[in-house]
Amino acid sequence: MAAVETTYREALRQALIDSMTADPSIFVMGEEVGRYGGAYGVTKGLLEMFGEHRVIDTPIAEAGIVGAAVGAAMTGSRPVAELMYIDFAGLTMDQVANQAAKSRYMFGGQIGVPMVLRMQGGTGRSGAAQHSQSLESWFTHIPGLRVVMPATVNDAYHLLRMALTCPDPVMFIEHKGLYVRKGEMDPDKPDGAWGKSLVRREGSDVTIVTYSKMLFESLAAAETLAQSGVSAEVVDVRCLNPLDDATFIASVMKTGRAMVVTESVLTSGFAAELSARISERCFDYLEEPVLRVAGEDIPIPVSPGLERGAVPTPQLISETALWLVKRVAPSWAA
Repeated sequence: MAAVETTYREALRQALIDSMTADPSIFVMGEEVGRYGGAYGVTKGLLEMFGEHRVIDTPIAEAGIVGAAVGAAMTGSRPVAELMYIDFAGLTMDQVANQAAKSRYMFGGQIGVPMVLRMQGGTGRSGAAQHSQSLESWFTHIPGLRVVMPATVNDAYHLLRMALTCPDPVMFIEHKGLYVRKGEMDPDKPDGAWGKSLVRREGSDVTIVTYSKMLFESLAAAETLAQSGVSAEVVDVRCLNPLDDATFIASVMKTGRAMVVTESVLTSGFAAELSARISERCFDYLEEPVLRVAGEDIPIPVSPGLERGAVPTPQLISETALWLVKRVAPSWAA
């Protein structure tokens, strides 16, 4: 198949169509995934294509949705359960953390839980404090779960297709601000292998390690930095578990400086894990301490202006990198 330009939303939809066509054990379930087509339109048309036995509208009961998916996965199916917002994942944590994540180990490998839990996180739609969080660190803390956060259109397609062949439960987190983003999708050429970090922009002065929507904020910051004579290398983690740290470790050993950029809050966020790994592995190569640029430790405001100020922007990223490399004071320090 030839590469096409499409949206992030449509790439996810096509991944579901292609996977469900190839594997009859895959089915989709969640709130409004059928007749309505999903809160963000990803499952639009799937009910007509695959029928009500494979595209199932559920009650508003997140614990029931995920519990049913875990049971179905343990008995031979491959469910794709959708939570309308990652913020509601707390209602499912017993099913996710104590059942899905542990069953393969506790059954000695005889029974697995090959399910995908699709969730939407992040800011950008004035969803306020209960509908805008970035909670990926909840899931990376639990052994037995795979956690994936694709940024590009092509990754949205391929990582979802890969997730639907994984023998373990996959937490597939989509940033709601990416659904309408356009890009090239090539069904025959993935951006990279499962669990592999990728250098999205090469540079020599500082390494920016990031993922999800912050990839594009970081790439925009790198463009600005280039105008100031700073060459930034941008690494997209893509898969938080399994985590390929070798790629960004090699990058930091080359550049000598590192920043980690995430939308999730600073305190106990995944940025701390990435920063610690860099500090431990690159101590003899670092010219400066590793810096974290992350979301503010506050509930996300509903005001569009305040919401934008609660998470990293290209300006904040570029000014922080400029201070790290050249000691140019950022505007917010004035």
